[in-house]
Amino acid sequence: MANPLIPGISQAEQESLYSKLNIYNQGRSSFKEVGAYFVVLPRPDYPQYTLWIYSPLPERQSIFYIRTLSEDIHEALRMASTLCYYSSRCLLLVDYNAKRMQSKGDDIVSIGKYRGHFLHEVMMIDPAYLTWIAFKFTPRIPKQQRFVEIARIYHSAYLDFQKHQTSQRIVNRFLGKEGDKVENLTLTVQNVRIEDDPYKTQLRGITPYFYVRQILTLKDASGNLATLRVNARTSSRKSCQLPSVEHAYEVGETVYIASARIARTYSVGNKKYTRLNYVKFGEPSFES
Repeated sequence: MANPLIPGISQAEQESLYSKLNIYNQGRSSFKEVGAYFVVLPRPDYPQYTLWIYSPLPERQSIFYIRTLSEDIHEALRMASTLCYYSSRCLLLVDYNAKRMQSKGDDIVSIGKYRGHFLHEVMMIDPAYLTWIAFKFTPRIPKQQRFVEIARIYHSAYLDFQKHQTSQRIVNRFLGKEGDKVENLTLTVQNVRIEDDPYKTQLRGITPYFYVRQILTLKDASGNLATLRVNARTSSRKSCQLPSVEHAYEVGETVYIASARIARTYSVGNKKYTRLNYVKFGEPSFES
């Protein structure tokens, strides 16, 4: 399967992404045997990347929409690779194929409380009902048999995603030992606290100059927690106020770290935290 051209990025960046995707797919099953997840490129009328599932059914359409991802290729691949990380299926980048990817109506519920809804919607809002369709509903006509087969495809995707959710509930771990170097971290900001740096704050005459720092609590894709301090390079005239020229981190923001040292590990209750220092921020990466 040929790699499509990714819009809006350089040739070198594209080669790097495909190299990372090849590494991600190592050890996974052949798509001809178990199917695959497709990250579908944007199209003129739909600027976002989308996630689909391909199943090697012997007849008719076998590619089904799951969800929208992002307009940014890095974020789209990060989201998809995180969701599908525990699946045996490969993750592939493909162009949109109108003939094979448009709904034929056989993935629309025609019975019960979700009549008129797509199966991908049912998977998101009521997976128990999807399970009932896949394994309890008795088809009476060939069209309904096809509908049940598609429900089972979506159910297999739901089980893959549940493996990821289950891993999130496992007690988190430290990122390493004190003094270790860690590299290529993708973390999400969970909390931001601003405080004055007592060692740098000073009086110039009668005017106070405050140097503040942001204390970040972050989490990786596996639920492991880390903390770090980001010191402001410019002063503020008010205590605990970040100067406008400094980047203000926000909850939910993704932070990419090229390298850092583990300064300390500690626990609060059943949560383990890794404090990082000597942090070098890096470029986006979709690896889980």
